[in-house]
Amino acid sequence: MASESLRGRGILVTRPGERAVNLAQLIEASGGRAYLFPAIDIEDLSAPPELQQLHKFDLAVFVSPTAVSKIMAHLAAWPRALPAAAVGGGTRRELERRGVPNVIAPQAGADSEALLALDEMQRVAGKHIVIFRGEGGRELLGDTLRSRGADVVYAAGYRRTRPKGARLWTEDEIDAITVSSSQGLANLFDILDGAFLRGRPLFVPHPRVADTARERAVREVVLAGPSDEQVFEALVAYFRSHG
Repeated sequence: MASESLRGRGILVTRPGERAVNLAQLIEASGGRAYLFPAIDIEDLSAPPELQQLHKFDLAVFVSPTAVSKIMAHLAAWPRALPAAAVGGGTRRELERRGVPNVIAPQAGADSEALLALDEMQRVAGKHIVIFRGEGGRELLGDTLRSRGADVVYAAGYRRTRPKGARLWTEDEIDAITVSSSQGLANLFDILDGAFLRGRPLFVPHPRVADTARERAVREVVLAGPSDEQVFEALVAYFRSHG
């Protein structure tokens, strides 16, 4: 990570809340300007009732680092006899940081498809599985596990809403935009000018989000990867090649 490699570049960082801090620090340590504008606001919910019944489950699945932080806030300690799975490396690291051992997670990719491809997620017939997530969201994970014979319930630990924060930047200060989800991208199109969003390189974590961006006629979509380090490295590589 060469110092000053983003000098003079303004990057719009749209990760929600505290999840934006690390990427912003990487950008600014490299001479760039990070403008924080969460594309999704996270609203706390009360503890889901499934937390009182963890002993009944054979596996707990977490769909994001946010799901981990919101659910763990209601627990004194994770029951070590209960295996946990994560959709990607960031979620796995958040679970491990909170003392959850032997987390099942894909080595590559950070979405439901990557987790479902693992051998451990093929042999789930007869298992009782709880999926911790926000309200709503994709049904692929639960539907696929049910098709493989599992009994699946969803437990919501938070609610995603459209952002309410003030804009502390002007469009001409932004050279690139980072997004972390299709919902976040949809929110940005609801509240920002479409020409602004389509006219700058958009850095995305997954092919699914890239497809969503192209459907909205974003001209330049960069598939960076889900982690802060991958996004940062993709930003550096892009601006090196574009002078």
